Amino acid sequence: MTATFEPIEKENIHSLVFPTTDVLEDKELKRKRISELSRALSLGNLEQLKTKIFFEDCSSKKVVETTIWGVTDDKVILKQGMIIPINRIYYSQ
Repeated sequence: MTATFEPIEKENIHSLVFPTTDVLEDKELKRKRISELSRALSLGNLEQLKTKIFFEDCSSKKVVETTIWGVTDDKVILKQGMIIPINRIYYSQ
């Protein structure tokens, strides 16, 4: 990705507003996103490793470095109950 992502602390995610549209259109990229999130969840739970999540709210592109605590069908759960909708995530690493 060539876009610039603004760093954000996970504690500030609760104040963001997320549109319902998906930031990705390509089906293969959507599959890759789920695979990356599942891997990050495993690494976070087993190794306590942090991952960078690149996402977009209603105003700009952001990146947060954190541990993923859970992944549901439509959201990623971070420490302290912070949530990012999966459809707003570009990728994680």
